[in-house]
Amino acid sequence: MHIPQKYFFLITALILAVILNLFLGSVIIPKSELIKLISFQDFQNPAYHQIIFDYRLPKTIVAGLVGAGLGVSGLLMQSVFRNPIVGPYVLGLSSGAGLSVAVLILGSSIIGVSFVSSFSISLAAVLGSILTLLLIMSFYLRIKNMVSLLIVGLMIGIFSGAIISVLSYFTQAESLQKYVFWSMGNLGNLSWTEVLILFVVVVFSVAAVIFLLKPMNALLLGENYALSMGVQIKKVNFTVILLTGLLVGSITAFVGPIAFIGLAVPHLARMFFKTQLLQILLPAVVLIGAILMLICDTIAQLPGTVLTLPINSVTALLGAPLVVYMILKERGKR
Repeated sequence: MHIPQKYFFLITALILAVILNLFLGSVIIPKSELIKLISFQDFQNPAYHQIIFDYRLPKTIVAGLVGAGLGVSGLLMQSVFRNPIVGPYVLGLSSGAGLSVAVLILGSSIIGVSFVSSFSISLAAVLGSILTLLLIMSFYLRIKNMVSLLIVGLMIGIFSGAIISVLSYFTQAESLQKYVFWSMGNLGNLSWTEVLILFVVVVFSVAAVIFLLKPMNALLLGENYALSMGVQIKKVNFTVILLTGLLVGSITAFVGPIAFIGLAVPHLARMFFKTQLLQILLPAVVLIGAILMLICDTIAQLPGTVLTLPINSVTALLGAPLVVYMILKERGKR
């Protein structure tokens, strides 16, 4: 299968994933209503219109944006660190957001004053991500070493986890449950305004990455080669970290931490296209990330039931075996 055919296959899979996500859930929309939607006719049952356009459509768009954004973030981090096991959360951005949300939810419970709302949780996550990003950038300007920066990110995660554990020990069960629910991730609570904001951030960040592809390809061949090609390594790394922070911070703020997608998607793209060339991998991770996230969200809805699984659990349960299978399949061909 040639590269254009592979892209056509992914686009077709994305369309099918969107349709399944829209029509499968606690209420399964009949096929006849699907035909009416495609042909721009009115639904026979007005309730179907409300279900799709007021709840499922924004959630479907968010799932696609989250998958694409995390996929691009993972590709950026793995390319900059030249390490296949790092993901978009390696710099501690989600940990910073989680700590900020924990201080809001758990801290409010401890002092006996509640400031918790959907808006305040999103705001806390944004502030936590921004502060963590500023901290990471200040470290990068001082140490100028990507491996040391990786260690700093891991330490931020450990430090944040320790504080959250202390807060959890002293808080009430109800507040602890709220924080646990947030940490599981949720794609379905966003208004159309929030969806628009997330759309602008993801599209802007991905578009900005296009201008970094050439110097990043040079960096994959080694810093000495990149320097000989006139690449300003420090500037490129700084921009990559900034864009990753923007993507991960906004996604975590709106939907919570989503595990595994950012780590798995770049691997799936490399295996499917059999290349390390970032010009090919960038659109690939956007498509594969969106498809995988939509499939995970559809499974999480447990179609035909009123139950919903945590999206984080589904991404890990589906993604981990998939990557292991593809790695073993790839090894078997050699």
